[in-house]
Amino acid sequence: MIGVLSLQGAISEHAHVLNQIGVKSKPILNRDDLNGIDGLIIPGGESTAIKKLMAYNHLFPAIKQLIQDGLPTFGTCAGMVLLSQPDSFDMLPATVVRNGFGRQQQSFEADLTFKALAKPFHAVFIRAPYLKNVADNVKVLASIEDKVVAVAKDHVLATAFHPELTGDVRLHEYFIDHFVH
Repeated sequence: MIGVLSLQGAISEHAHVLNQIGVKSKPILNRDDLNGIDGLIIPGGESTAIKKLMAYNHLFPAIKQLIQDGLPTFGTCAGMVLLSQPDSFDMLPATVVRNGFGRQQQSFEADLTFKALAKPFHAVFIRAPYLKNVADNVKVLASIEDKVVAVAKDHVLATAFHPELTGDVRLHEYFIDHFVH
């Protein structure tokens, strides 16, 4: 069972992809919802709003502890921001640049060479962040020039883009196959 943090952002899209690949999911709205999950998806949305809502719902400390204890976690866009920021989950030693590619008008799509996948992945970037100064113990999976847009470290996977909006289920399958199982 994969929990999808369901406070703000692309929630139903992640649940739909998980359903497509035969994985059960449940929305995470409060601490009790965290019981019995095998992994967590932190969706794209607005990272500040998600963080405030986690604090309001008393979810932040519980989720942080679960991630620190090894819960497989997949963060997309805002999820990458939260996983990277020292004052958030602080699981990816790198510098995150919020809205690194620009604002809403600079949103774009691009085919990425993704080191974990056999063929390019068509990625959707919406006010996307990127990582720089990535530590040596973080595996860079995809970049656009010098901007890191997909990484893995231990039990954490993060993308600067929205794989749930593409119709391509391979990154969700990758998360389930390499991090959850």
